[in-house]
Amino acid sequence: MTQANTARRDGDAFQARQFWRLAARLLDEQSPIQRVGFESGPKSYDDIWVEYDPARAPGDQYGRPLLREHLQCKWHVAPDSYGYLHLVDPAFVNANARSLLQRAHRAQLDYAPSGEGARFKLLTNWRLDRADPLRTIIGLRSGAVRVGHLYSTQTDNSKLGEVRRSWREHLGIDEDALRILAGTLAFGEATDSLDELRDHLDVLFGLVGLRRIPLNQSAFEYDDLVYQWLAQGRLEFDRASFRQACQQQGLLVDSRKRPGVYGVKSFEHALDRLEVRCVKVLDFVPDFDERYIRSESDWAGKLYPALKAFLLDAAKDSERPRLALDAHATLAFAAGSVLNQKSGRVVELEQRSPARQVWALDDQPSDPSWPTWECECIDIDATRPELAVAVALTHDITADVQAFIARTVPTVGRLLVFRPVGGPGQASVMGGRHAFELAQALAAQVKQQRPAAVDSTLHLFVAGPNAFAFFLGQQQLAMGPLCLYEFDFDGARDRSYRPSLTLPIGAG
Repeated sequence: MTQANTARRDGDAFQARQFWRLAARLLDEQSPIQRVGFESGPKSYDDIWVEYDPARAPGDQYGRPLLREHLQCKWHVAPDSYGYLHLVDPAFVNANARSLLQRAHRAQLDYAPSGEGARFKLLTNWRLDRADPLRTIIGLRSGAVRVGHLYSTQTDNSKLGEVRRSWREHLGIDEDALRILAGTLAFGEATDSLDELRDHLDVLFGLVGLRRIPLNQSAFEYDDLVYQWLAQGRLEFDRASFRQACQQQGLLVDSRKRPGVYGVKSFEHALDRLEVRCVKVLDFVPDFDERYIRSESDWAGKLYPALKAFLLDAAKDSERPRLALDAHATLAFAAGSVLNQKSGRVVELEQRSPARQVWALDDQPSDPSWPTWECECIDIDATRPELAVAVALTHDITADVQAFIARTVPTVGRLLVFRPVGGPGQASVMGGRHAFELAQALAAQVKQQRPAAVDSTLHLFVAGPNAFAFFLGQQQLAMGPLCLYEFDFDGARDRSYRPSLTLPIGAG
């Protein structure tokens, strides 16, 4: 088989697996997806489209209901990058005349003339060029164009001005029309391999009752099936027609009710939108500008009260609620402080890294070979009354925390650094039981080490999985009043920490 044929087959498999990722959720009555189309719709945004129930539609980057989403899938065998000029080049989409941007404009006029209700997303395994100005205006959490950033310069005599000028002239439109179009565009980096996409589908199929294909079998019949349906003219599916089509193929094997998942998000995953598969979702994305909260007072004044009410309501519906936390570590910790051990609930947590798993405190037997803590005590100033704790599970944050304390927190006299024996790393936590045990052990040491002063505040910095942050949050009462911090990972501000939430509310 030639390289070109291999690339074509892989590209077809990529598109087919993206279709199944969305269409399979038509079998879940609680999913807001109500229709899915394949190779039908606006030219060049016809690979896949999704229509949402208006009453349960997810929000766009501004919090407005997103009723329709069109995906253009572009798979490449070799890695590379692209930028804003590729969007005006027809060759980028293997065309002779019309560019991707022209086709997006036509689709926007057809489906979102006011700029609301629809999104047109390029999904590709190529990455945005780090040196290209397009990358600077794409929301890292939503993938959508940040129109305010696109228009952050006044004239065309700048990098962003050149983007606006080239797009306007290419389309033959004015600034107002370009603003509307830009607000509907999104870009997704599909970094998962084809094998990883198949693995994700295996989990999803098990939840919605589709026949699973053993991963040790080379053939994956779902890739070909959607193209057979296409040849038959079956381009669009609602819940009933999709169930019927799957039934005809003998794919429905399990009608058990899937576990109810409750989602909390302060950012948007590139592929796995929580509204698509969760019973309920608490959406904090509009409260953030990328990773940064819009108002610092909202941590305690808005987010925590809303999170508490949401989680307590979820706990009423299940003895074993499952949470998906696409959120800052502060919110994961806060969630644990709400659903602590006194809540009487065993909470299951979806943990994405390195692959999506479900963690719980009883998910496996305890193993004495699991890494425990090694604790380093760094004396800063014996006259200062407060204690800081740095948790370095995934990477060592000691230097960053020390530098921040020296500049910003003059009340801290000692810093405790907790690292797993063997050193930090992405695989340092073996699962839910291990994370729970680490959280318990850390809380016990902190309780012994923190100053006896009633009004002292513990300063807590965490680099670890959100599931661990949740279990540590369950220990908040044992650790006493504390202040959490968020790090500027994106480097858009100062590559340092900022205080987020102080618990209990009113302390500090």
